[in-house]
Amino acid sequence: MAVVATGQHELRAAAAGDEEAFRLLVEPHRGALHLHCYRMLGSVHDADDALQETLLRAWRSLGGYEPRAPLGAWLQAIATNVCLTALASLRRRPEVPLGGDEWDERLLHVQPYPDRLLDEVETRETVELAFVTAAQLLPPKQRAVLILRDVLDWSAKETAEALGDSVAAVNSALQRARAGLARARLRGAPSHSPPPGEDERALLRRFMAAWDAVDVDGIVSLLAREATMTMPPEPLFVAGAEAIGNFFRTVPLDGRLDRIRLRPTAANRQPALAAYAWDDDTRTHRAYGVMVFALEGDVVAGIIGFADASLFARFGLPAELPPNSHN
Repeated sequence: MAVVATGQHELRAAAAGDEEAFRLLVEPHRGALHLHCYRMLGSVHDADDALQETLLRAWRSLGGYEPRAPLGAWLQAIATNVCLTALASLRRRPEVPLGGDEWDERLLHVQPYPDRLLDEVETRETVELAFVTAAQLLPPKQRAVLILRDVLDWSAKETAEALGDSVAAVNSALQRARAGLARARLRGAPSHSPPPGEDERALLRRFMAAWDAVDVDGIVSLLAREATMTMPPEPLFVAGAEAIGNFFRTVPLDGRLDRIRLRPTAANRQPALAAYAWDDDTRTHRAYGVMVFALEGDVVAGIIGFADASLFARFGLPAELPPNSHN
């Protein structure tokens, strides 16, 4: 677990009720806390709420913080328990046996995480959608143990103290979580195994060019034969390159791909495209949704589309494009 030095002046001032000192104290940890909440909850919006609750609890209990321990670890422990409380209160679908290859309905709340919010050194494997979606299919306590132990590199003792469990219980939960994660990956997002260097961006440019030309056959040629497409929060699962092509021919604005402009972005350390749909009333292209791509070498293995215009601000994207972008 990384140790972050705590400013003693800010700590004393914050403990005495100085809100600005508290803000300065926790500011270096906000990004890591938000990402931790996202891994736990799978939703950027839920992570926003969990982060605010974490900071509120930390403010209220700062007097109990022991400076001998890293402040970041103390905050992560609070965040973990905030997320477990949130998960206990959420009315999501009951657990079902894992297996098969269809998109699990318990993942309909999942959202992408903008790369612009990620630390440059963040490990790709623990933020990509394949990991995040698989983690959502684990029981909450197992999920927490897996993330604390395997992602944050906490010891079994530190994890047990944070969760109020025994070391034996934590070790048992970790064993079950690791086994469950492998099974859960079958029902989550495809793994992202991109080609080296510029090839990933080149593939995205070819997809955009085919889209702009309304060349659905060209899009299909970029997909793996067994590629999949999902669109949370809709319970949509499309399997196979040809079926995805038929979807693009008929569904987005009745197949009028020429009325949808694409702009490159990135999420979960994966290539993504922001889609803007033409609006006849405003005569502009308005925020429509975000597509995140999972690549398998030089083809697209999966597309996860998020039809949520509220995500655009989090990606630093405008809500609409200028009128002259329509052609």
